[in-house]
Amino acid sequence: MTTSPARPATELPPLTSAPRRLLKHPRLMHYNRLAALVVLGNLVHACTNRPLSDRSLGHAALANLALAVLVRQQYVINLFFRLAISAPTHWPLRLRWTLGKVYHFGGLHVGGALAGAVWFLALTLRTTNGPLLAVGWTLVALLAVIVGTALPSFRSRHHDQFERIHRFGGWSALALFWTHTLMSAPGPVPLSVLALVTFSVALPWLRLRKVDVRTERPSPHVALARFDHGETPFAGSSTAISRSPLKEWHSFANVPAPGESGFRLTISRAGDWTGSFIDDLPARVWTKGITTAGVANIEVLFTKVVYVATGSGIGPCLPHLLAAEVPSRLVWATRDPRATYGDALVDEILAVQPHAVIRDTSRDGKPDMVALAYAAYRDFGAEAVICISNKKLTWQVVHGLERRGIPAFGAIWDS
Repeated sequence: MTTSPARPATELPPLTSAPRRLLKHPRLMHYNRLAALVVLGNLVHACTNRPLSDRSLGHAALANLALAVLVRQQYVINLFFRLAISAPTHWPLRLRWTLGKVYHFGGLHVGGALAGAVWFLALTLRTTNGPLLAVGWTLVALLAVIVGTALPSFRSRHHDQFERIHRFGGWSALALFWTHTLMSAPGPVPLSVLALVTFSVALPWLRLRKVDVRTERPSPHVALARFDHGETPFAGSSTAISRSPLKEWHSFANVPAPGESGFRLTISRAGDWTGSFIDDLPARVWTKGITTAGVANIEVLFTKVVYVATGSGIGPCLPHLLAAEVPSRLVWATRDPRATYGDALVDEILAVQPHAVIRDTSRDGKPDMVALAYAAYRDFGAEAVICISNKKLTWQVVHGLERRGIPAFGAIWDS
């Protein structure tokens, strides 16, 4: 461990050409490209299939609704990851770099939701049947609320409200869509699609259960929650837990230990819910859904990777460090790691990462994480950097490296 690392070379490599830098701009990230691609596909469909009948409008709205829902289904997400990471490491780096952006699949959700709402609005504007018109405008109003509260400006400031509106509004919209479809004398295809969408929405809740949890609090900032209820999730997956299942859910990275049953979650104080969890350690919590792949699962696309973490970002990195499936080097900046996370956790990390660069920010101050990441990438001979941190710093590291032609990956906060 290097608790006060030798100063890395602060001179970063030169920026790539202007066109390549433009493609790496956050506004042109793969998430937004996928959303734009869905919208473009719908525009092409609208322009090449005139005149559009009411049935065509309804089918287009339903198809986009199905896309928006199904790409968020955990089995589908895991399938996306499985397909993307199946590429061998001898494939060209640029292709593997693109495949590594698989976690941007949420752009399909956004594009489908926007396009579906517009198609349904167009259908409602042409509706003349009184009862059907009432259902249609109710659904349009509900979709407008769901879309409006999902905008980043609202979601970032009022995430709990966004989550509840998305959940209960989504369920209500699905019920209204069933009502509207049945009132429109549908054929077997729309009913089959609606049934599939409904099953997809219900499936995580069919796996709802309350389980025992053993918790320890190494410091007022962190709780370590241990589960052993018959499931040992794969490294890099996440589990959603709740104390009030109809109110709010929080996902955390699963940390299974090689050769042991069960798993751990690292929960850091980052808001009211996590603060309450740490202050009042529960004996039981609710879980639902299927363990789902996360961004760090893309590590297998590369021969060597550097993990960059700050604070509790060590949680999602830890299962990959312990599994040691891919040669890796850890760069971790956090305040007083042993006092905050406990000697046992730090020693566990050092056992598998003896050359880790661990920066104690309470003693040495906040480092230039882009420079630290680049130094580790260069010295270790890595092919990619995976950053797990807060939103601002993740963007700084990912954008700062990719503008210099270095593959970098990090969460995009689209949930």
